[in-house]
Amino acid sequence: MSIGSDKKTVGVIFGSRSVEHDVSVVTAQQVMQALRPEKYEVVPIYITRDGRWLTGPGLRDLKNFQGDNIADMMGMKETLISPSAGHQGMITPPVAGMFARNQLRRLDVVFPVVHGSHGEDGTLQGLFELADLPYVGAGVMASAITRDKIMLKALLAQHGIPVVKHLAFSRHDWITNPAPLLERIASELTYPVFIKPATLGSSIGVARATNADEARNYINIAANFDRRILIEAAVKDVIEINCAVMGNYDVRASVLEQPITWQEFLTYEEKYMRTEGASGMKGAERKIPAPISDDLTQRVRQMAIAAFKLADGRGTARVDFLLRKDSDEIFLNEVNTMPGSLAFYLWQAEGMSPSAVVDELIRLAFEAYADKRKTVYNYKTGLIAHAAVKGLKGLKK
Repeated sequence: MSIGSDKKTVGVIFGSRSVEHDVSVVTAQQVMQALRPEKYEVVPIYITRDGRWLTGPGLRDLKNFQGDNIADMMGMKETLISPSAGHQGMITPPVAGMFARNQLRRLDVVFPVVHGSHGEDGTLQGLFELADLPYVGAGVMASAITRDKIMLKALLAQHGIPVVKHLAFSRHDWITNPAPLLERIASELTYPVFIKPATLGSSIGVARATNADEARNYINIAANFDRRILIEAAVKDVIEINCAVMGNYDVRASVLEQPITWQEFLTYEEKYMRTEGASGMKGAERKIPAPISDDLTQRVRQMAIAAFKLADGRGTARVDFLLRKDSDEIFLNEVNTMPGSLAFYLWQAEGMSPSAVVDELIRLAFEAYADKRKTVYNYKTGLIAHAAVKGLKGLKK
């Protein structure tokens, strides 16, 4: 479906109740800058750290997010996206007073830029499905599966895509009986290991443990961020290789990058705060293209596309790999359906400007929506009339 000559109203949603809130705010500013005013009318929708939905022109200035009083700024209004398919847009304010009226503003497409919980995990996508709104990026299932590192590894391993040896358990199991879990870590994985909350990104809550005492401490920290914890064996002598993918049906892969880290793993600070200015993942040092052979490059690109399709991905994602230095062994580490800065820097190496990237993602959103419209959702039967006459008893349940 073509975007057409008329301006499209794009609701850019960001923030939310997520430990990756700040990353989302920065990425949203990049997206809104890339949306060309001659093609789009941009409507910023900010979800505060405590879950309030706000809209207003002040949300387009990153400086306004430095304090805690953005909700009190001039022109800021509470809003929400209605789950009703009859609205297909925002209701502002959600509840009208005696002398005020709420207004409906229709949205042509939604561009969710929420990283992590309550956004990248399928929850927002479920709202858009109910509201029958076109939206950028992965659907409910793909968002949920790729966000959950434990479920993603199970899916990949089942289809022959190599993942690092790992084990997982719940916060409840850890709190009630940690000793056998520590024994399993030592016997099944051996130290060192990486400890991760199951559904977070941006390296938040991630730590490297070299013994049982460190593991106990870091698991306690990870358990504050998630109800499930992933323990991964630390593969020695590896480099990280990242690849972006884009598409719905004909998926393509970007040039590869090798992030450069001075720590045991790429930390939050290295990802976003190494250089001056806030520019998302672009703040980290990297080698583009990654200095690996053409054969390995093709294998990584093909594996990235395969994993994206396995999860029923659409739109875009950044797929992260670990490559053992002394061999050609590759492990798929993570799939990020809403990567910081949307991996603009990888697509720029392919000749696409940030504006071209968001144009294509919006086109893909309309394409996915057109495909959804082919599905039948309204199916009437005679069951209600039958039950009304015969009664509810004896109906097969």
